[in-house]
Amino acid sequence: MIEIDLKSRKSIYEQVVAGIKEQILTGLIAAEAKLPSVRELSKELTVNPNTIQKAFHKLEEQGYIYSVTGVGSFAHAPQDIRPDHRLLLEAQSRLRDDLRELRLLIPDDAVFNDVVAQALEEMGVSELSPREDRRGNND
Repeated sequence: MIEIDLKSRKSIYEQVVAGIKEQILTGLIAAEAKLPSVRELSKELTVNPNTIQKAFHKLEEQGYIYSVTGVGSFAHAPQDIRPDHRLLLEAQSRLRDDLRELRLLIPDDAVFNDVVAQALEEMGVSELSPREDRRGNND
């Protein structure tokens, strides 16, 4: 179930989008599973149906769900979701800024690495694979 925080800086629409994305990526909503209708979800969350419709449209635009006219909306499998390039670049930029700020707060390498590893673990990322550099070498 998606929890709406009325005190959040995020709009209700953004919270609905983020909640459904997280449920799809964590498997709480299975691949090809039918999502509740706009009317059902708006009642469940006590949110205006227009807000849910807008969220569904955004999720479809971003590839998380697809709609079948007259049938409903369905979740794509996480491996089939391709991120929006512009949103990906924006998120990477915010992540770099946040990591720089965290680094200024935690100058010790080991402690910094532990904090980052713990955050990744909380997100379900158990291990990062080595990235190939431009020359094709793993570092």
